[in-house]
Amino acid sequence: MAKKYILSRTQKLGTNHKPTAEPKFTINYQQQLNPAQYEAVCANEGIYLVIAGAGSGKTRTLVYRVARLVEMGYEPQSILLLTFTRKAAKEMMDRASLLLDNRCSKINGGTFHSFANITLRKYAKFVQLDNNFTILDQGDSEDVINLIRGQLKLGELKKRFPNKETLFKVFSLSVNTEKSIEDILINEYPHFSEYLDKFIEIQKIYTAYKRKNNLLDYDDLLIFLLKFLNELSPAAKSLLSTIKFTMVDEYQDTNKLQADIIRALAQVNKNVMVVGDDSQSIYSFRGANFKNIIDFPNLFENVKIITLEENYRSTQEILDFANHIIDQAIEKFPKHLFTKKYGGSLPAIIRAANENMQSRFIVERILELREEGIPLNEIAVLFRSSFSSFDLEIELNKANIPYIKFGGMKFIEAAHVKDILAFLRISHNPIDFVSWYRILLLHEGIGPRKAQQIMNEISEGKLNITSHPEKNVSSKYNEHIYRLFELLFQIHTKNQSPVDKLEAILVYYEPLFKNKYDDYNKRKKDLDMILTIAEHYKSIESFLTDMALEPPQDTVIDVEPGDKEKEYLTLSTIHSAKGLEWHTVFILNAIDGFFPSSFSFGNYEQLEEERRLMYVAVTRAKQNLYVSYPMQIFDRLSGVTLAKPSRFIENIEENKAEIWLLEEQY
Repeated sequence: MAKKYILSRTQKLGTNHKPTAEPKFTINYQQQLNPAQYEAVCANEGIYLVIAGAGSGKTRTLVYRVARLVEMGYEPQSILLLTFTRKAAKEMMDRASLLLDNRCSKINGGTFHSFANITLRKYAKFVQLDNNFTILDQGDSEDVINLIRGQLKLGELKKRFPNKETLFKVFSLSVNTEKSIEDILINEYPHFSEYLDKFIEIQKIYTAYKRKNNLLDYDDLLIFLLKFLNELSPAAKSLLSTIKFTMVDEYQDTNKLQADIIRALAQVNKNVMVVGDDSQSIYSFRGANFKNIIDFPNLFENVKIITLEENYRSTQEILDFANHIIDQAIEKFPKHLFTKKYGGSLPAIIRAANENMQSRFIVERILELREEGIPLNEIAVLFRSSFSSFDLEIELNKANIPYIKFGGMKFIEAAHVKDILAFLRISHNPIDFVSWYRILLLHEGIGPRKAQQIMNEISEGKLNITSHPEKNVSSKYNEHIYRLFELLFQIHTKNQSPVDKLEAILVYYEPLFKNKYDDYNKRKKDLDMILTIAEHYKSIESFLTDMALEPPQDTVIDVEPGDKEKEYLTLSTIHSAKGLEWHTVFILNAIDGFFPSSFSFGNYEQLEEERRLMYVAVTRAKQNLYVSYPMQIFDRLSGVTLAKPSRFIENIEENKAEIWLLEEQY
């Protein structure tokens, strides 16, 4: 029987284990961990796959294993911990240091890309690289591809030719999945299959361009690292002999290339532990391969599987709901999440007449929860696609509920940030033509043709920044170009800190900045942030590397300076919410065709990833879970049509969820 929820008018918002003595260790590991965690922490030599269910203390397990290995007497530098963000690695190392001592901060911890960068800088000559290479971020790579696309005049074809973003994505997917460009086009972009030859031609030119100009993109870092490890030169053997233990976090998010790197790292010391949850593999669009974790037991011999199932986040009622969703998965490692937290409410499935009623319910329930003492920052609304929240945002604004929406512009993608970094990158690598093209076009009177002419002269050695512009900038160039070369000469030749160089760049850049951006007052905050970040660096190379590999995540363009609210509701796509948790979670638009997406219909692998996405969303909730859907939706072509609830929540048993039917109050 459906539970009725009366919708009123919108209002304005003014574990005990028996202690076991371990005299060898300062930490009583068995007492502080559950049995499965303890088994993983005590696993020393060998190959291990730890299946860590949502909220099961994955990070705690890794931290305690690091501490125990150090306590056992292994050199901290012999432990390699690979993660997907430097923040995650630093957090684990800091926690291990607090747990034991500062020795834990000396382990090799970082991302795949940062480890590759450090290794290649040291052993560059063994893979025919110059160790002074510049790292291209995704935007830079796309710009290079766009230059090549323009030179080949592909935009003049009678049929639409793919843009730079699509070209880059195809190239990157090909590298990370180790599939041919032809396979990628057939499976992902069949409408562009006729351009296979052009794709291959552009990729060849792109690769040659990078080699000529000492540039590496993100994928190159991994390609060259794998090449170095697999060739087993004396230098590679020396490096591998120093890595006694390899640990990998979030293994379900690795791609084929990263899986190959893990195998290569174990060629000398065959001690590997990968930790992840097959049920949270949701990033195939980035090249992550679900099969990596599923097939890991076949990658090595004598793999031991340890499963963490005790959940420390959610009530059992929420876990029963999550278990129901993932139990239907076709391919998985068996696990059943449980907790000692009982007495919660059943998750609610909300049936709304239409999308606006769904939005008004969420607003009203948020107001009620806030009155019950649940702060806004402990509440989140999650959705499959960013556009799903537009109607809700209108209702939140009406009710004066402040919120932050995740999925906006990233700091490093902001044009003005890329402008500033381009100056600095040229000072470090004078033949970085991606950056040259960007800053030349900032100047009045310099268009694409003139910029290309200047770059040709730089390439031929007629222009350079290693000598004063009086010697090589002829009178045919205007005052703007003379001043540009004067600036670049100064910051290239002077032995200054990154922040000193940036201050000189900002003085030069200010008039260009104000001329280019109407909203420069807002954007200026990001330039101030760059200076703040740079103060912590002594070398240009390390600063530029970190800005390419681990940049700040958010730009402040859209933040209003007068907004003093400290409490915000979170709106987020599910992909952006992974790894986070809230007291109360609302899941929006659980309709077949929206969630799961209609694009997954007919492809069981994509449909299964949609199921895992729902599982991730559900397991973000600690205490309350509301899954809502409108029974009618408006389609631009068909008008108002009936909606079918998501197949993931349809026909769920009464003991796992209660149905709420919204009714209007008149």
